[in-house]
Amino acid sequence: MMLIAQSTRSVSVARTRAWTNTESTDWWERVVMTEFQPSDWLERFRMSRETFFLLCGKLKPRLARQDTCLRPALPLEKRVAVALWRLASNVEYRTISTLFGVGRSTVCKCVREVCHAIAVMLRPLYLRTPSEQELEDAARLFGTRWGFPHCVGALGSLHVPIIAPTSNADNYWNSRGWLSVITQGAVNGLGQFWDVCTGFPGSTEHSAILQNSTLWATGCEGGLSPHNPPQSFMGRPLGYLMLGDAGYPLQPWLLKGYPESEGLSPGQRAFNHRLERARSVVDDAFLRLRARWQCLLKRNDCHMDVVPTMILACCVLHNVCEVHGDTFVEEWVEAVKQEENPQPADEVPASADDPSGEAVRVLYCEYFLQQETQRNQQEQQNRELSRNSQKLEIRCECICAHNFKRFTVWLNSTPV
Repeated sequence: MMLIAQSTRSVSVARTRAWTNTESTDWWERVVMTEFQPSDWLERFRMSRETFFLLCGKLKPRLARQDTCLRPALPLEKRVAVALWRLASNVEYRTISTLFGVGRSTVCKCVREVCHAIAVMLRPLYLRTPSEQELEDAARLFGTRWGFPHCVGALGSLHVPIIAPTSNADNYWNSRGWLSVITQGAVNGLGQFWDVCTGFPGSTEHSAILQNSTLWATGCEGGLSPHNPPQSFMGRPLGYLMLGDAGYPLQPWLLKGYPESEGLSPGQRAFNHRLERARSVVDDAFLRLRARWQCLLKRNDCHMDVVPTMILACCVLHNVCEVHGDTFVEEWVEAVKQEENPQPADEVPASADDPSGEAVRVLYCEYFLQQETQRNQQEQQNRELSRNSQKLEIRCECICAHNFKRFTVWLNSTPV
């Protein structure tokens, strides 16, 4: 009889279904749902109230739970709020447990289920490979805003700090000496992610991650250039391309800067300047991502089987907030600036570069040098026009002063 009781008790404890704690729901039901101001929603959930309920509506088909005759299931909105609180603050499960009046195992399950639902339900809507029209729009934006024509995206990597995994921990030590998981992200000219590949150990080279991603296959197979034949650039056919840093191999569809040295030509220096200016959009996107979702900034203590899903969910939520125009609070960036773990930087040898990529890079050097020459000529013409205008103004003033003097003399000599 005792064995049966113990067995029944162990089965009951093992259940992880999310139930409400009716004694601790006042804070959620009264404070959050009725008293939270717009600034409170932004600070705690990193999105507006309107976007929060839009998110809940899109996740409802996967997260909705039915009440039972024993207890009502935890409301969908509360489960999403628990997960967002964790992603935004990275506070411990027990703190969120006390705050929302639910068990720690419930918090853990909410985070898992909501992140997985975001990855499955919202990724096809908010984080996907651009269509042909979207590629054209992206190229136009990079050309007008960043001054880099034929570019449709910028590529970068982010190391997310973690606790030591239970297995293969040595693989997660990065070149800066801390444990991390690497995320590769491609963004458009607005800083919105359209390709994310995550979950790689911190010691993995960035070039290896790229070559094991679908983005590599897309670029090498011409998937970035829907036009057939490609559009003309500097009198030659050229497809769309992306911008990367020194950690990636040079390709006809992926450009990076020249290593800095005194021997760079004016065209190469102009190329580096334009590339870094345009590629800064991915650095800014990762900055805003970590500032908004601080589970990516502080050491993540979740199990390794859920960390990649959390990272992907944060990238999707970043796009959700950006698309729906939610305010980004600049004070959030201060936490990133105080980060104790500087991001590692990779560099691949020149032997890994594709010679045909160098031909494309030389083409851009010529283009940017021509632009700088034309701009310098225009500035020189403007300066000359300004000097001539100043001379004309001085001459007019002298003539006016002379005429006024003559008029004064005539007026004084005229009899009354």
